[in-house]
Amino acid sequence: MNSDASGRREHVSTTGRLGCQVHRSERRAGRVIEAGVGRPHTERDGVDTNICSIDSSSMGSLGDATILHADLDAFYASVEQLLDPELRGRPIAVGGGVVLAASYEARTFGVHGGMSGWMARQLCPNLRFVAGHFAEYQRLGDAVIDVFRDFTPLVERLSIDEAFLEVAGAVHLFGAPVEIARAIRRRVRHEIGLPVSVGVARTKHLAKVASQVAKPDGLVVVEPERESEFLRPLPVGLIWGVGPVTRARLERARIRTIGELAATRSSLLQQLLGKEVGAKIASLATNHDPRAVETARGAASVGAQAALGRRTPTRELIRPTLCYLSDRVGTRLRASRRAGRTITVRVRFADLRSVTRSVTVPVAVSATLTLTELATELVGTALADHPEEHQITLLAVSVSKLVDEPALQLELPLGIAEDRQRPGTPIGAARWSVDRSVDAVRSRFGRTAVDYTAVRFSDTGRVPDAFRELAERHAPARSPVDGPG
Repeated sequence: MNSDASGRREHVSTTGRLGCQVHRSERRAGRVIEAGVGRPHTERDGVDTNICSIDSSSMGSLGDATILHADLDAFYASVEQLLDPELRGRPIAVGGGVVLAASYEARTFGVHGGMSGWMARQLCPNLRFVAGHFAEYQRLGDAVIDVFRDFTPLVERLSIDEAFLEVAGAVHLFGAPVEIARAIRRRVRHEIGLPVSVGVARTKHLAKVASQVAKPDGLVVVEPERESEFLRPLPVGLIWGVGPVTRARLERARIRTIGELAATRSSLLQQLLGKEVGAKIASLATNHDPRAVETARGAASVGAQAALGRRTPTRELIRPTLCYLSDRVGTRLRASRRAGRTITVRVRFADLRSVTRSVTVPVAVSATLTLTELATELVGTALADHPEEHQITLLAVSVSKLVDEPALQLELPLGIAEDRQRPGTPIGAARWSVDRSVDAVRSRFGRTAVDYTAVRFSDTGRVPDAFRELAERHAPARSPVDGPG
C-alpha cells in the first residue's frame, strides 16, 4: 500500500498468498480490478474507493465469465454505521449477550459472529454494542437487490445480503461484465451508502470464491483460461460449504489448499468425508459447477439450528430446544402453506463431529408439537447410538419433501384416530388449529405475545427473534457440501 504526496493511498497488492496480487507489468489469474483500503467509508457521496486499474487490453478474453456474485461487506454492522455516523471507523458489534455481526474494525481484534459478548469485550475493550435495526436491514437489502435487477432480471438471491447475477444478456446494454460489476458497486455505494464486493467468473462457485477474495469493498475478475491458476493457492475453507469440521479433516490429511485438494484421489476424499460430500468438494475444487443462476428457486427444505456451547444432553435441555427449533420451522412452513414428510435432526458433539437421523412419515406435517415429538425421538436415537458422547454443542431440525398444504384434510377414523402425528385425525386437527391461532396472535401482536411453555422458559433463544427471522427469510436449502462441516 503506497501513499502519494497528497496522502491518498493506492492499494497495489491485496491478497499476496491468495495469488491475486496485481501490478501493471504482470498478469495474474485473479484480476483485482478495484479494491478498498481498510474499512471503506459509508458516505452517500464522496466515495473513496481506491482503484487498481488495469488496461482493458491486458485482461484477455473473459469469454463465458458472465456470472457475478455480489456480497455486501459486514452488512449488519455497515448498516449501523450508515445510520449513525458516529459509529463509522469504530469497532462495533450488533447484539449483546452474543455477537450477531461485527464491523471490520472489530474483526481486526478477533471479534466475530457467534462469539459471546463477554469474550468480544475482552478482545476489544473499546467495542461498542448496538441493538440492531432489523427493519432497516430488510429495507436496505431489498434496495440493493433492486439495483441488481436494473441490470439483469436473472438475479438469484442467496440471503439478505448476497446474490448471483447472470449478465450475459446485458452486455449489449451495459458493457462487459467487469463494467457491469463496476457500475453496480458504484450505484450501491452512491445511492444506498453501502460497500459491496463482487466476483466475476464463469461458474457460480468461482464467482463466489472471487467475491470473498475481493473483500472488503473490492472487485475480482477470474479469466476462464486462468481458473486453475487462480484456485490453486487458495485455502480449502473458501470452497462453498466447507465448514470447520471438514476443514479440520482435510488439514489432518495435509490438504490445505484448493490445489492440493484437486490433486487428491477421489477415493481418499470419499474415505475422509463420505461418498457424497467427497465427490461434491472434489468437483468444486476443479471448478466443475454446471449450476445456472436461478431466479425462482423453491426451497427444498426448511430448517433451524441452535448452538448450545458444551452442554450435557439432558431431557431438560433437549426437549425445550427441539420445541423451540420445531416452532421456528413449523411457523415458516405454515406461513408458506407448506408441510413436509421427511424430518431430519443433526446433533453435533464436543469434538465438532456431527451425526444426522431422519424419518419419513406417511402424511406431510407442519404442526409444532408433531415436529417436536418426531425430532425428540430422532435425537434420542442418535444419542443412544453414541453412548460414549457426554456433551453436545448444537442441535438442528429440518423438514424436506415439501408439499403444498392450503387447508386441512380430515381423515376417516379407520384405525388411525389415535395417531396424533397425522394432521387429519382429531388430535392432529386440534394441533393444526392451535398452531394457526398462535400464528394469528403473533402476526398481530408480535412473536413474543404467545409461546409454548417449553420454549418460553428455556434459554435457547439468546439470539433476538427479529435477527433469526431476517436470516431465515432468505436462507437457501442446505447444500450437501455442508455435510459434516
